[in-house]
Amino acid sequence: MTDRAIRNLEHLRRSASTARVLNLLKVADDHGHTDDWAERPMFQTPSLNTSLIIKHRLRRNETDSFPGRRQVATKLVLPIDVNDLKTGGRFVFVNQIGFERVMLEAFGLPPEHPDIRTLRLMDQLPSLDPFLLREQLRRGGVDAAPCYFAISEADLARMSAFVEREVEPLVRMSIGADQDASHSSARMANKILSNTPGDRLEALRLTLRLEPEQYQEGVFCWKGFLYYKWALSSLTQDIAKVADEVASITPHGPVDASSKEYIRRGRSVLRSNIVQTCDKVSQTLRYYDEAYAGLTTRGEPLAFRDFLLEAPHLFTRLGDQLGAIQHIVSFWRFRFSPQSAPVQVDELIDIFMDFETGLMGRNLEDLAAEFQV
Repeated sequence: MTDRAIRNLEHLRRSASTARVLNLLKVADDHGHTDDWAERPMFQTPSLNTSLIIKHRLRRNETDSFPGRRQVATKLVLPIDVNDLKTGGRFVFVNQIGFERVMLEAFGLPPEHPDIRTLRLMDQLPSLDPFLLREQLRRGGVDAAPCYFAISEADLARMSAFVEREVEPLVRMSIGADQDASHSSARMANKILSNTPGDRLEALRLTLRLEPEQYQEGVFCWKGFLYYKWALSSLTQDIAKVADEVASITPHGPVDASSKEYIRRGRSVLRSNIVQTCDKVSQTLRYYDEAYAGLTTRGEPLAFRDFLLEAPHLFTRLGDQLGAIQHIVSFWRFRFSPQSAPVQVDELIDIFMDFETGLMGRNLEDLAAEFQV
């Protein structure tokens, strides 16, 4: 690994998990002494359980490592020495060409091993946001301990309340506008959030004329849309604050001319990319809002049916975009907290480069190719 890559690995070691980085090394540092961590591990293989898993936007020279077209991959990074990250690390992309052979040779894991399945479940997600990661692993039968997911009870309660408000128009359509929908909304929100089947959800599937597998996948992505809509509303103030701080941040110590010019340009480009990405997220969420309004207020259930069929693709794009924003906000909070040391020029350039890569827009050719898939 290069010196810059080693510095990034050291920074990741200290930071908590984000929507782009699952820091199992820090989870082990913080919770490795607990029975819950030992008895309900995310991975059965110890070295995987102290790894770093990163949603990585592929560079041009990396796209040929995969059998199909993709722009974001799941990168598994294993430190050579967990006590000294300056020694660097080894990495492999999940589902790259030869992935099964690498995992067998490096860890003795056959393709059917549960840890391989867990990695592939992660690879199916657009981001490593803890709420969606927990739900995806539960769907796949992986019951990892709560310490692996940085979700507070307060956030779960706020999310549940938000979903209740969102499904209330659907419940009122079902039971009648003049009925008290609060109890029924709470029950339906719980069924959606817990993947629990129920008569009302089955009735909706029949109304939308969807096959069970189509409906199950669509509802999971619907849950993702609800979560991302809540997350964006919760992050709005923090996003604006970080964007303003990006525009004014200055490194500590001497700065040469080329670094000064890069940082000057980086401030402007990064702030602009943050705003543009938030706009794209809002546009995608408005598409969902229109489809949902078609179902609940305009008597057009086919609009919502079309949304559920397209939801897996939209969910991937939305998660990629919002995951990059969530990562920026989370890492910025960590690195630039009041107790943090002043940032040096090389580190600030690293941070800007990392953020810019995460926010890198797709050109029209890429988008056209995606919609043809």
